[in-house]
Amino acid sequence: MKIYPLSRRSFLGTTLAGTALCASRAFGPRAFAAGAKELPKLPPTKIYQIYAGRTGDMYLARPTEELARFQQYFKDLEQKHGDIRFVGGDLIPPANVDQLADKVRDADALLLIHLSAHGGDAPVLGKLIDVGLPTVLFSQPFSGHGWMYFPEWHKQGKKVVLLPSSDWAELDRAVGLLRVPASLKRTRVIAWGPPLGTEAACSAAAIKQRLGAELISVPNDRVQALMKAVPLAEAEAEAEQYWIRPARAIVEPTRPEIIESARLFLALKELMIQEQAQAVTSSHCMGNPRGCLAFSKLNDLGYVGACEGDMDSTLTMLMFAYAFRRAGFITDPVIDKAKNAMVHFHCTSATCMDGPGSARLPFKIRTQTDSKGGVALEVENRVGQPVTCAKLVNLDTLLVTPGKILETSTSPMACRTQFAQSVPDARRLFLNWGENVIQGGVMTLLHRVVFYGDYMEDVRDLGDLMGIKVIEEGGRA
Repeated sequence: MKIYPLSRRSFLGTTLAGTALCASRAFGPRAFAAGAKELPKLPPTKIYQIYAGRTGDMYLARPTEELARFQQYFKDLEQKHGDIRFVGGDLIPPANVDQLADKVRDADALLLIHLSAHGGDAPVLGKLIDVGLPTVLFSQPFSGHGWMYFPEWHKQGKKVVLLPSSDWAELDRAVGLLRVPASLKRTRVIAWGPPLGTEAACSAAAIKQRLGAELISVPNDRVQALMKAVPLAEAEAEAEQYWIRPARAIVEPTRPEIIESARLFLALKELMIQEQAQAVTSSHCMGNPRGCLAFSKLNDLGYVGACEGDMDSTLTMLMFAYAFRRAGFITDPVIDKAKNAMVHFHCTSATCMDGPGSARLPFKIRTQTDSKGGVALEVENRVGQPVTCAKLVNLDTLLVTPGKILETSTSPMACRTQFAQSVPDARRLFLNWGENVIQGGVMTLLHRVVFYGDYMEDVRDLGDLMGIKVIEEGGRA
């Protein structure tokens, strides 16, 4: 049975319905487990804030009323982010820095507001930096001369981001980054089948030691049993509401095949609830049914579904989801020197690339290209959109390439979702692919993950917070 493209009137109506679904994170009118269970949420990141220096009318002191403005700004950030909690608020002086060093250890991260010297000098603040928490130090102009010594912490490899800026929006950006180390420590990743990728990324012990996350192995028969337990009516409702109605067209797959893919999503949702997991990756995703639609919806909802058991890409997607609230698109890229571009393509893609709650991109439901079977997506990405291509490898190095979407394509030679990204130097990217830090099979060396947004500065700061080396892959020498 072939389902033909929708009419324009039907498409407009169903696209609006699909957009609303993405925004509300609904799972259908009678979702699996009667909608009573939700995917697990992480607790808020607790950030200890300290004001260092003097207020008042004395020389090189910040105005006293500025403290109240900061405090209101942080309340607003709590409301905006929803998963950040600011604690502390001590002022040095009069607070004793040695006592504060003991107090902050119970927090997830540290935020220092450098007001002025005499309490905000490097030797005093160094005691707080040495606690070892991921730390951001915000220092406005005219806050004294102690800033000259702060870069030493960066040179020493301390986990601190230095923000010498008059723009308070830098604080908004920074608290998002401070979520990442804390969230990873509370993260559980399901490997449905053997994990694949670099040796370190496939080691549960190495992941736990380096990032704090847990890797859980789940056999295929457990997933199959969960699929069988999903009522047919639930799978039909899920398929109809989230996929069939909003699709621009359904080209090859049959309705029963789409329903089976929806059944897999509901099974994986239940598995993630049982294991309190935030991500799942599978080396069984090319089975029957394929994982393309299930992983797509997980990514739409702000979780991570990663194909082909790729642990390096899974961890990359988690980092960006926590920092920037963006879904990642795992891709098999090729280089086009004529267009100074990297061309991305794969059959698994989120439809909410702007993050959970955003409007869904137009999509068609297709087969998976290589096998000409299963159910996959052809997503129409936004031309002109700034993007960041990235991959965390070996748990210690982040390869990053910035650019913009130049064009989309529908070549039968490639996977269903395709677009070309501009790059700084396509020839250099081709010749230096992997920057000599990736070893492994085709998938390990090939895969990258693309995110909507230009995050080059943020990624460098995130590297400082987490002790990760950041390399601009294919950047101009």
